[in-house]
This record gives sequence, structure tokens and C-alpha cells, in this order.
Amino acid sequence: MFERATLPIRRRLDRVGIFLSGACALHCLLSIVIVSGLGIGGEFFLSPDIHRYGLLLATLIAGVAIGWGALRHRMAAPFVIAMTGLTFMGAALAVPHGYREAILTIIGVALVSLGHILNLRHVHSSACKERCGH
Repeated sequence: MFERATLPIRRRLDRVGIFLSGACALHCLLSIVIVSGLGIGGEFFLSPDIHRYGLLLATLIAGVAIGWGALRHRMAAPFVIAMTGLTFMGAALAVPHGYREAILTIIGVALVSLGHILNLRHVHSSACKERCGH
């Protein structure tokens, strides 16, 4: 009963996590192009605060959605992959702005997004098993 009531929340959190991962990757790429190519927006695009808050938000969403999913379906892979991604994102905060930071961040958000996708698949397969009686 509780699981059915919370399933839509977990799905939404995973989808938000995937969307934010994509938005973060896009931000990284656009920052490099806009700031280096046009020389504008550096104070906004390259602000360390954006990256800190982004990592905090990614950690909260992944921790709740993927952690909750891992406890429910007993699959460690989505959690391990997402936490590895968050580690890459954290490492990106330790390097100067530029291509190294962008590479670490993009690897990180790709792994976090993959963790959310795997979590959604496990949610779907668990729901199917409950409905189908498997």
C-alpha cells in the first residue's frame, strides 16, 4: 500500500534527476562556448556557487530517489553508479574552470543520469511483477 502511494513520487524524482543532469551537461558545454567564444557571462556561467548548489541538489535528489529505490528493490547498481557520478561532480569543484572541470562534470552527470534511468527500470519491473503476480 505505502509502496504504491510513493511510487509516483520516486518516478518523478528520477525524472527530475535525469532532466537536471541533462541541463547541467548543457550548462557546461554552453559555458565553454559562450564564455570563451563570445567573452560574455563569465561571472554567471562560471560561478562556483552554481556548481556547489547543483551538486547539493543532485545529491539530495539522487540520495532520495535512488537510495529509496535501492532499499526497495535491493539493487545496488543504480546507487553505486549515481554515487560514482556525484564523486566526479565533486571532483570537478576541485579543478579550475575549463575543459577539465567540464569533462569531470559531464562524466558525473552522465553517471548520475544512468543511475536514475536504471532506478526507473527497476521501479517499472517491480511494479510489473506486482501487477502480473510474478
